[in-house]
Amino acid sequence: MITEFDTIAAISTAQGEGAIGIVRLSGDEAISIASHLYEGKNPLQDVASHSIVYGHITDGTSKVEEAMISVMRAPRTFTREDVVEINCHGGLVSVNRVLQLALKHGARLAEPGEFTKRAFLNGRIDLSQAEGVMDLIRAKTDRAMNVALGQLEGRLSGKIKQLRQELLETVAQVEVNIDYPEYDAEAMTHDIMVEKVGFVIEEVDKLLRTAGQGKILREGLATAIIGRPNVGKSSLMNSLVHENKAIVTDIPGTTRDTLEEYVNVRGVPLRLVDTAGIRETEDIVERLGVERSRKALREADLILLVVNHGEELSPEDEALFEATADMNAVVIVNKVDVPRAINLERVNELAAGRPVVTTAFIEDKGLEDLEEAIAALFFEGAIEGEDATYVSNTRHIALLEQAKQTAQDALEATDLGMPIDLIQIDVTRTWELLGEIIGDSVQDSLIDQLFSQFCLGK
Repeated sequence: MITEFDTIAAISTAQGEGAIGIVRLSGDEAISIASHLYEGKNPLQDVASHSIVYGHITDGTSKVEEAMISVMRAPRTFTREDVVEINCHGGLVSVNRVLQLALKHGARLAEPGEFTKRAFLNGRIDLSQAEGVMDLIRAKTDRAMNVALGQLEGRLSGKIKQLRQELLETVAQVEVNIDYPEYDAEAMTHDIMVEKVGFVIEEVDKLLRTAGQGKILREGLATAIIGRPNVGKSSLMNSLVHENKAIVTDIPGTTRDTLEEYVNVRGVPLRLVDTAGIRETEDIVERLGVERSRKALREADLILLVVNHGEELSPEDEALFEATADMNAVVIVNKVDVPRAINLERVNELAAGRPVVTTAFIEDKGLEDLEEAIAALFFEGAIEGEDATYVSNTRHIALLEQAKQTAQDALEATDLGMPIDLIQIDVTRTWELLGEIIGDSVQDSLIDQLFSQFCLGK
């Protein structure tokens, strides 16, 4: 039977070959269980906290592994429980053998994210910081990592706690006036309500203004490279990835399927999809690729529409411009190293104000202009400073929008002169919604769902 007080164990390093593999234990019995595996100069129970010792892991009869053992005693640990980390040789067999011995002596295999969940449940971090841990692991660029670090360090939760305190003081003032009517100060209470709630709305607005950038930095832009066959889509992908990921030939229809890769463009992660050339074809395999290309087009946040400098615009080109008319797109006139046949005036007309970049990917021309156009399209050429408080999590954004709405309801009720104790209901609801961001008022089922998205061992 699984309980919150079991001593848990898991492999905390990536599976595969490596110099070091780490098996982590956390719980009241962590040191005791590790002692059954450890053979060294001194018993683990006698080892000072936050120190590391050399020894061997044994199965009771023979030595299994050479290891360095880190001992960290509660409460000065990530989980605020006793923690032991067994550093052994990296490799599937060695770390799994050590893990199995830990489980044999009483530990339970940790569930996904359970170490971080215990840090949250034991008050080491709040829920937004815990989600920052997951974002840090998944960060694809330096900027995304900095956003996650800011969240992990409590930058967002600090701001949320400040806003909740403002609302708490407002509710307290209302309670005083309700409980002690002889000191009635209805007018003053309304003034406080307008001031405090108005301040909260302004601050929530500031956070929501960062949401667009923050969400892009966290999740990346789903970016589809589209165009007729043989206009240079695969060459574009190879140029952005700086690797020959896609096959490039002069034969139309070489790319039969969608290829995906993450790339870093000026600190913005792009989930790049190189699509099969969109055209009518009798080839069954290519037709399947074209259908996947159309699906990638529908789901994309950004379109890189490639046309050929050396060919006239075709009806297929114009159809692609029409299909992406209402989408964020950068138009790329590729192969400027060959004589021009395309009508650039018509290209600019079809682009309808969206950026047009000329390139020759085979010769590495125009890539910087393309990156600048992408950054300008989403960030107006710049990103907030490193110390900005970003909101990047979809759950946080939704809760902030709900909190803003209930706060505005409270202000409207105040303007209408409604009784202060009724207005207090909206203020209290705003306080609760903000609390859900940091985990002060959140259901257990949501907590379980969030931590189930973590990897094992974290």
